[in-house]
Amino acid sequence: MISKYTFNNITWVDLQSPTPEEVAHLVEEFSIPELVAEEFISETVRSKVDLYKDLIFLVLHFPVNHHKKNASEQEIDFVIGKNFLITIHYELVNPLHEFFKKFEANALLDKNTMGNHAGHLFYHIIKQLYKNVMTELDSFNPDLKKIERDIFEGKEAETVRTISNLNKHLIDYRQSIRFHYDTLKSFETAGKKFFEPEFSFYLESILGEYNKIKSILENHRDVLTDLRETNDSLLSSKTNETMRILTIITFLLTPVTVIASIFMMNTDFTLIKTYNDFYIILGAMLLTSTITFIFFRLKKWL
Repeated sequence: MISKYTFNNITWVDLQSPTPEEVAHLVEEFSIPELVAEEFISETVRSKVDLYKDLIFLVLHFPVNHHKKNASEQEIDFVIGKNFLITIHYELVNPLHEFFKKFEANALLDKNTMGNHAGHLFYHIIKQLYKNVMTELDSFNPDLKKIERDIFEGKEAETVRTISNLNKHLIDYRQSIRFHYDTLKSFETAGKKFFEPEFSFYLESILGEYNKIKSILENHRDVLTDLRETNDSLLSSKTNETMRILTIITFLLTPVTVIASIFMMNTDFTLIKTYNDFYIILGAMLLTSTITFIFFRLKKWL
């Protein structure tokens, strides 16, 4: 599906799930090299930048909303010319859809806020995409707060899975943007050659947007690591306390068990002859357990 709009001599073409016929049309209209056109048909594993005579070809991957379970990232291909920009993706990208509305509104209102060449348009789109990622990362804050509350409310065992799930989402986000810095640095070099020198500010600003995302990700990872260590410490302490209580019970019952076992032997030895003898043996068991308990206390084992 092709969406196309032109404003202030800048043409933006957005292509979702391109067909060979649609790609062929773009190749003819914008003189796109065949090597670039081949990239449109299938997804690219890694981000990349290629500089051609009349355009820059850029591939970036962005993380998907962490509430979605079918994929962890989305690929967006950019073909940037002097007066045109082509975006190619293989499923709906909400930030692009929202930005297209903004671009259309500016055209209707005749507001020139997108600059005077396609590089400026690309800059605004990247800002919108990173803004969306930042919003998604901000949505992790309530989850981190909830984990903190649950840890100190004695829900350590239940929190283990919550921490693991959140950590998986953070890993997916980090994996999605892991090549962005190197790719954007290469784009900065290519952009300085392709556009006028004044565009350098925008190229550096794009890297600044990426650094904000990276900083938030690292902060979330550090906080989650601290929470995991705290949760593991409390869980280990609770487990140790449980084992300590079980050990005390075992030691206190051991003498009683030994005495009871002696009287359970199938022999002719009979000590209990009267009703009172039973209570004597019971008292011996209690006395033995008490002596054992006092001994452990004196040794400071309890």
